[in-house]
Amino acid sequence: MSGHSKWSTIKRKKGVADAKRGAVFTRLAREITIAARDGGDPDSNFRLRLAVDKARSENMPKDNIERAIKKGTGDDKDGTVFEEVTFEGYGPHGSALMVTCVTDNRNRTVPDMRHAFSKSGGTMAEPGAVGWQFDRKSYFAFPSSQLNFDKAFELGIEAGADDVIDGGESIEIYGPVESFKTIADALHAAKVHPDEAGLRMVAKQEVELNVESTLKFMKMVEAIEELDDVQDVFHNVKISDEALAALETA
Repeated sequence: MSGHSKWSTIKRKKGVADAKRGAVFTRLAREITIAARDGGDPDSNFRLRLAVDKARSENMPKDNIERAIKKGTGDDKDGTVFEEVTFEGYGPHGSALMVTCVTDNRNRTVPDMRHAFSKSGGTMAEPGAVGWQFDRKSYFAFPSSQLNFDKAFELGIEAGADDVIDGGESIEIYGPVESFKTIADALHAAKVHPDEAGLRMVAKQEVELNVESTLKFMKMVEAIEELDDVQDVFHNVKISDEALAALETA
């Protein structure tokens, strides 16, 4: 199983990310609101459909989902305006990070992000300084119990995927950005409900750190993930099996 997928599974089991239910709902609501800007009908807006499906899988109340959609379409006139912002930075030992945020106050988010980087031994970078090290990809991950690998591989390739990875307990599908809707529709038709689905920044080349340095780096990632405005953190560190074992018991 890839390091990303296995670490995501560990976090879900341990409750490391978004330990408080309110934090989960806040992030899901913002994701729905941003997606709803392109239309409030989940049947015709695939990004919104996936965001709503994710919210439902977390048992987010129906009223919260509907309110988030209305905020995105402009039907809710509370005056709050969210924007998507991406930050780039460096961690220890040549590691690189891309952080996506959804915020209603950039003047709050920027210093919070800078502080999170610096206290963990990292530094913020200028736009474009780190981004060239990553490719933007469509990404899906789901339990292999929902669809076996052979069928998932066939489905993914037919839908335009670049790669389908058998991780044992889970299956990951990567594809070009433009294939996102096609793959999402194919999974939906196959009644597959992804644990993760979205556009990811995938490192062109990963760096390997020793176990101690990997643990330090992942603490930095967790500190950034805990910020209210952060939606996703992408990085170029390859997490070894030894590091994963240490993270699981940490």
